[in-house]
Amino acid sequence: MRSKLVDLLIRELRIGERELAALIATAPDRYKTYFIPKRSGGRREIAHPAFELKIAQRAIISGFLNELPVHHCATAYKKGSSIRQNAERHCHNRAILKYDFKDFFPSITEQAWLSYCDRRKVMDRSDAVLAGRLLFRRPKGGRILRLSIGAPSSPILSNVLLYDFDCQVHERVTAHKITYTRYADDMTFSSERTWNLREVDKILRSVINSLGTPSLTINGSKTTLVTPKYHRQVTGLVLTLDGRVSLGRDRKRLIRARVHHAVSGKLSKAALVNLAGTLAFAKDVEPEFYNRLELTYGRENLETIKYSVRDYHRE
Repeated sequence: MRSKLVDLLIRELRIGERELAALIATAPDRYKTYFIPKRSGGRREIAHPAFELKIAQRAIISGFLNELPVHHCATAYKKGSSIRQNAERHCHNRAILKYDFKDFFPSITEQAWLSYCDRRKVMDRSDAVLAGRLLFRRPKGGRILRLSIGAPSSPILSNVLLYDFDCQVHERVTAHKITYTRYADDMTFSSERTWNLREVDKILRSVINSLGTPSLTINGSKTTLVTPKYHRQVTGLVLTLDGRVSLGRDRKRLIRARVHHAVSGKLSKAALVNLAGTLAFAKDVEPEFYNRLELTYGRENLETIKYSVRDYHRE
């Protein structure tokens, strides 16, 4: 008798068992890789799964992963969630401590998935191994299967596999009157007073060591403590002294300049499309600023920018 997972994949991929077995056997190597520059320097490897593998991953998302728990402190990759909502949870606290994981997706391995399935009884061992081969990539020259940046299943899978981590960190820092959120690999801790945050580092390292999987590493060079004396940012948004989330003066100045250029006919089609996305983001984060843009440049002009995305195909 075939398992629920195999039935799902055969139905979604519209292939037979023999073709599915061939896909599974080669899946960890069926990725197209390229590199994009990091803002901090260096390059980031992106690995896109082959078309049929992407369909299989999406089937596993809808058939299994969407049913698994994700902690409320995990604010990325969830429907209805945004970086604004992540930042809002910290806007009424004065002191903010930020941490970052090193090589976040690649540090999450197939073994973390297998261990999770054993603990949570999500699948039996054979189906967990089968799913693991479809969800994790084998980097060139490596043997360990890892999450790839570029697979549609990697974001939700990272949230699922960090559920126990998020539970323990949240429970332990709450006892110290600390607010915790995690947006992908960015962890933010905030409290009314700086001294409340003194236990965070010890708690983080204790939880990582106690869980074992995923094998996470803190990027010490990106650990930052900020207070109201300095420019407080959470996931790229500014926290104002009166408890609001803002785009920040520099970003708003840049957006106004780009809108002015758009209205003057000085932007290319690609730049207009990019600006349309920026304006949608600005409207979500700081609607008052967007309303002021409408008053200055006219609603029709902003609507024209918004609809510039129609029939646009990126090269």
